[in-house]
Amino acid sequence: MATKKSKTSTKSSAKAKTTKPKTAAKPAVKSEIEAPKTKKVEATSTAKKCEGKSCLYGFFAKKYEGNESFLTVFKNPKFYGSLLGEVIGTMLIALLFFAASLMGLHTIATYAIALIAILAGIYAFSGACLNPLVSVGMMASRRLSVVRGIMYIIAEIIGAWLGWLIFNAFHLAGGETAYEIPTMSAIAENGFWVVAILELLGGAIIAFFFARALKYKRSVFTFAAIVAGGIALAMVLGYVVSAAFLGLNNNFIFNPALAMMFQIFPTAGDSFGEIIGGILQALSAYAIIPMIGGVIGFYLSDFTAKLSGSCEE
Repeated sequence: MATKKSKTSTKSSAKAKTTKPKTAAKPAVKSEIEAPKTKKVEATSTAKKCEGKSCLYGFFAKKYEGNESFLTVFKNPKFYGSLLGEVIGTMLIALLFFAASLMGLHTIATYAIALIAILAGIYAFSGACLNPLVSVGMMASRRLSVVRGIMYIIAEIIGAWLGWLIFNAFHLAGGETAYEIPTMSAIAENGFWVVAILELLGGAIIAFFFARALKYKRSVFTFAAIVAGGIALAMVLGYVVSAAFLGLNNNFIFNPALAMMFQIFPTAGDSFGEIIGGILQALSAYAIIPMIGGVIGFYLSDFTAKLSGSCEE
């Protein structure tokens, strides 16, 4: 009887040994089969996101996180860091622009490299808008809240003013020098729309490149290089059109914050009405119209992306 029990016990133990690996192996087989399925689902989820919907689906949707208002935005300490970043970045842009305007277009490569450095250095703080036309385009395309966008524009104007003060202080301290601070050419009586179209085109180019650069926001250097390339392209186009075709010099700027500091507003005239008319004309050509170009550039980028089927946010 004892021998029979030992045989049965050995058989049962042997079965237990043989069955345990089978039960343990089943989850491993399932995981090996299910893993590719999850990868396929993740890969196709973005492709099916806009399937069966209009190409303009989500075109006007909000693209920034959170709900910012005047009552909440100032409670966030990071917001003040963003404003300070816009002030510092625009100040550096102003110093670079004023210096480059003295040296001429042959420094365009140096200008582009310096722009890449400034954009890459400020991007982590505020996204490196550094231009009211970009801020307006970001607000219009709902990439930036209205509150943050307005505060960015104020910070950019302050930064441009600080850059002008620093540059002008060095100029005054130098006394009589070989270089004089350049001034923009006055808008001719029949040349307003020529200057306005040039500013509109340049603003649209800069905004389009900025919108496309946001797709590569995880790579700061790529973002900065694309934006700097767009600004350099707009400046080359502006220089060729104004100097070669219009016979003018320094009558484009593509940055409303810098335009306010670049002595574009008339300070003399035969009457008060003539001075006000000149100021309104300069504001329209160098501030309002470039901002409209910024809105066009951002929406042109979004519309092209939707038509291409990328469904990007």
